[in-house]
Amino acid sequence: MPLHEAAEGSPSLAALVRLARESGERLKAIELSIPAPLRGAVRPGPIEGTTWCLLVESSAAAAKIRQVLPVLQAKLNNSGWEVTAIRLKVGSHQK
Repeated sequence: MPLHEAAEGSPSLAALVRLARESGERLKAIELSIPAPLRGAVRPGPIEGTTWCLLVESSAAAAKIRQVLPVLQAKLNNSGWEVTAIRLKVGSHQK
């Protein structure tokens, strides 16, 4: 059974699919505000209310991204998403 058919039959799965899609859209909206050398080290993560998580490959990349978090948050809010915090989760993440 394709994922989209399964999602249609399950409200909770449909909500997860919607959140995953929105997380990807958020990353696309801020991508150009992330320093170019770091863009490949960042993946969209979970959305929990008004908090969004970015998955970052290394602590060095996370330290540099922390410096631009206020810009990223403002860009998201100006794009219509209510984001009160962006968390960074460091670890090795599949692309």
